[in-house]
Amino acid sequence: MKRTVFTIVLIMTALISSSCGKKLQKYHGSFLTLFNTITEVVAYADSEEEFNELVNFIHDELETYHQLYDIYNSYEGINNIKTINDSAGITPVTVDKKIIDLLKYCKEAYELSNGTVNVGMGSVLKIWHEYRTQGIDDPLSASLPPMELLTEANKHTDLDNLIIDEESSTVFITDSLMSLDVGAVAKGYATEQVTQKAIVAGYTDFLLSVGGNVRAVGGKGAEKAPWSVGVKNPDKDSEKTTLYALALNDLSLVASGNYERYYTVDGKIYHHIINPDTLMPSEYFTAVSVVCEDSGLADVLSTAIFNMPYEEGLSLIKSIDGAEALWIYPDGSAEYTPGFGELIIKKY
Repeated sequence: MKRTVFTIVLIMTALISSSCGKKLQKYHGSFLTLFNTITEVVAYADSEEEFNELVNFIHDELETYHQLYDIYNSYEGINNIKTINDSAGITPVTVDKKIIDLLKYCKEAYELSNGTVNVGMGSVLKIWHEYRTQGIDDPLSASLPPMELLTEANKHTDLDNLIIDEESSTVFITDSLMSLDVGAVAKGYATEQVTQKAIVAGYTDFLLSVGGNVRAVGGKGAEKAPWSVGVKNPDKDSEKTTLYALALNDLSLVASGNYERYYTVDGKIYHHIINPDTLMPSEYFTAVSVVCEDSGLADVLSTAIFNMPYEEGLSLIKSIDGAEALWIYPDGSAEYTPGFGELIIKKY
């Protein structure tokens, strides 16, 4: 559903933590089926059974959001984002409150990001997806989408055509040629919602990574030490795979980059993060990372500042309490906010 960012983090934790004679064992679990990516859970627990309860809880909650926010697949008895897209210009669709809440958040994200995060761009992103898939399957025939095709599709991306009726719990896209692609928001938003549900259920210390959207809850071990999380080097040709290790307590880390989903045309790489202004892949940076408490907000901000010049992105980050960021340029140089620097425990 979303730009898939595999292994942007390396989880670096000690195997055993002890306090007052009590030892907790570190456990690691993962599953592959949700949000088209890898979900990893790390926690210290008294037993494997206790840890498995946490993993099963996260899986079951995350699966609900995965099915509701899916734009590609239908599920029996469920009206999801795909249902809304299929009904565009035809009829309102009755949906779960989780979809209402997501789409309201998406409209807020559009305003917050000055239009650089627009979930109404499904028509444009679908074209890029088709050309990228064809280019990967047949590299010798890889080509770029014609700009006139992208421009025509961009006429059908106005979020004013997305009508959310909370009273009747319906969603209606009035433009029959418009479609939603919630990839820039849904994974981080779902990660935060599941995290909050886990906390309410009594799970207080764990590290959750949903395709690289990392949410640190509490601390590790009996000492509640910060979780150590690594930021991946976007330069795949470098022997140095990690740039920084960060110490995180009750924070999220989300990255956006040009190095995971891309194809090559005439020797140039074209990635999947499309700038709404140019309708082309953004070229300001090779990667950005955002740290803040809310994983949904971090997801929005990482896409937003990837699509902005540095000064504009810095201004946006400074306007949000608790948000910090890292920018990596194509030449390998980097900029980061003072607060991000304070989280760095090691540079590689």
